[in-house]
This record gives sequence, structure tokens and C-alpha cells, in this order.
Amino acid sequence: MNDITPVPAGRSAEELAGLKNITMVIYGLQALSFLYGVTALVGIVINYVKRDDVRGTLYENHFDWQIRTFWWGLLWGVVGMATIFLLVGFFILAAAYIWTIYRVVKGWLKLNEGKPVLPS
Repeated sequence: MNDITPVPAGRSAEELAGLKNITMVIYGLQALSFLYGVTALVGIVINYVKRDDVRGTLYENHFDWQIRTFWWGLLWGVVGMATIFLLVGFFILAAAYIWTIYRVVKGWLKLNEGKPVLPS
């Protein structure tokens, strides 16, 4: 495996290391949201605040992935809660839960490999 991530022009290795740490923290916050839902809100705020800083780097792809994971997870969580009285909501919530776990794990693993989550 190649652990060397190319340094984009105008970016220092230290800056990229900091961006990688922030990206990893956000994955951690998303994972913690299964126990404490508020951590997902903290993560999405960080995503939007630091979004301009990651533009043009590998981490931009991860931020897009994290943002989509949050909003789609929230949407399906709301749909599941709204339909829970029909019993189908339990299945929707379970599917959303499993899907979100998959996205957090996949993103975290790709980040550790130094790869984008989805090819550009």
C-alpha cells in the first residue's frame, strides 16, 4: 500500500495532516452519534466550517461523503420515525442505521488508506 498522499500545490504536509485529523475526528463523531446523537450535529457543523479548507484535496471527497451521509441518514431517520406507527418505520430505521454504519466504516477505512471514498 502507498501511504504517501501527494501534496497539492500551495499546501504543506502539516496542513494536510491537520485536515486528515479533522476528517478522522468527524468520522469519529459520526460513529459516536449512534450512542449520542448530538455528535453528528457537531460533525456536520465542522464539515461546513472547514469545507473551503479541504477544497482541492483528497479530503474534499471525504467531506462530501460525510455531508451526504448526515443528510440522507437524517432524512431516512425522520421518514422512519414518521412511519413507525405503520410498523414499516422499524424497517426503515433499521436500514438507515445499517446504511449509516456502512458509510462511516467505509469512509474511515478509505481515509486510512489515503484514498478517496468514491473515485473522482
